[in-house]
Amino acid sequence: MTEPYLIGDAMTGGYGRGADILHDCTIAVDEGQIAVIVGPNGAGKSTAMKAVFGMLNIHKGAVRLAGEDITHLSPQDRVAKGMAFVPQTSNIFTSLTVEENLEMGAFLRRDDINTTMDQVYTLFPILKDKRRQAAGELSGGQRQQVAVGRALMTQPKVLMLDEPTAGVSPIVMDELFDRIIEVARTGISILMVEQNARQALEIADKGYVLVQGRNAFTDTGKALLADSEVRRSFLGG
Repeated sequence: MTEPYLIGDAMTGGYGRGADILHDCTIAVDEGQIAVIVGPNGAGKSTAMKAVFGMLNIHKGAVRLAGEDITHLSPQDRVAKGMAFVPQTSNIFTSLTVEENLEMGAFLRRDDINTTMDQVYTLFPILKDKRRQAAGELSGGQRQQVAVGRALMTQPKVLMLDEPTAGVSPIVMDELFDRIIEVARTGISILMVEQNARQALEIADKGYVLVQGRNAFTDTGKALLADSEVRRSFLGG
């Protein structure tokens, strides 16, 4: 059986020297697919995502990208390998214009970025309309589009999103999920932490339910939605 494109395999660790937050936790995503991490507050969802991106130390387990062990690489080096991470907050430069934010996403590139920028504007047409506007003046949903667009400017192979729909309306959430599906269809792998578990599992190829830093359930999104225990415990019935 071939290994997933990106895997955080049996990760145990946390922040600093305190107690571990993750316990033998495994998170993976295949090429061009959407994997979603859900679970109750304090379950370690964002921590698992950050561990995969190298933002905290794991003292057991490993992270591999396309078969290469990247466990000890810095987040910056992981970006150079094709990973992009969009944090939940403070994910745009509010004083810069939309277009300047996108240009900042391409800071590692030495080639022509215009084609990628056009792709971002095709994906998020409202950003093209507001490209000269300061990003801090945008709505919450539009800011998230800027953050995702800036990450896409790095031409990532893996796009990691930490609660991309936090604080946005249901209509904007549906729109963002539609765009995320479109990104995955281009071959980019998507690993996402989401509070809106039911909606996220509906678009997920793979779902991970974490409880206290451990894998409680792992299956396809559809199978988890159909699981009576998952529905009762985590999806409100």
